[in-house]
Amino acid sequence: MTTKSQLKFDANALLSKLDGGRSTAEFRKDQIVFSQGEAADAAFFVQRGRVRISVLSEQGKEAIVAMLGENEFFGEGCLAGQPQRISTATAETDSLIVRLKKEALVSLIHEDPEFSELFIVHLLSRAVRTEADLVDQLFNSSEKRLARTLLLLANFGQEGKPQPMIAKISQEALAQMVGTTRARVSFFMNKFRRLGFISYNGGIEVHSSLLNVVLHDKPHIER
Repeated sequence: MTTKSQLKFDANALLSKLDGGRSTAEFRKDQIVFSQGEAADAAFFVQRGRVRISVLSEQGKEAIVAMLGENEFFGEGCLAGQPQRISTATAETDSLIVRLKKEALVSLIHEDPEFSELFIVHLLSRAVRTEADLVDQLFNSSEKRLARTLLLLANFGQEGKPQPMIAKISQEALAQMVGTTRARVSFFMNKFRRLGFISYNGGIEVHSSLLNVVLHDKPHIER
């Protein structure tokens, strides 16, 4: 099977085959792309920027379940018969996003083997990431979960080159992604900076040495 890195370069060219089945729009930072509970009638593709996926519980508690970057799809649950959105998608930065009509996308998957392969690779990659996130939540300390989140946001260990400088992201958002409190995030961010794992320069700069926290066999002591 062709690798994700080989396919994603041509994603926009493949999507152009949708003709009237797609539309492109600019989204400002913090602008909602779709909301939890809305009808699920389309999928989306991040052409530029970053999108966060969050879920709101019946008790009003919000959790960020994914942070997606360029060349990634989201909202594809509609293809599996999902009638309503089970999450909210919000532009984390100023973004350019392509809306893909469900019917047109299904036809393209059936008719174009190249695009079908790209989409399968996307789905498999998302499944692997979700499984890794679950294992991380179940077995790792909040310190390791925060380190892993920062490394993922900086693209370490993923397709393409690392992008050490992360656009500004609040400690509240990091706490929701990690599943801990803002106070714990603040404590560990200060610790990471003190140890030289990260630095601040108009954003968060993640250094490869932060990998030591994730790869360390014994959990760090949380004080």
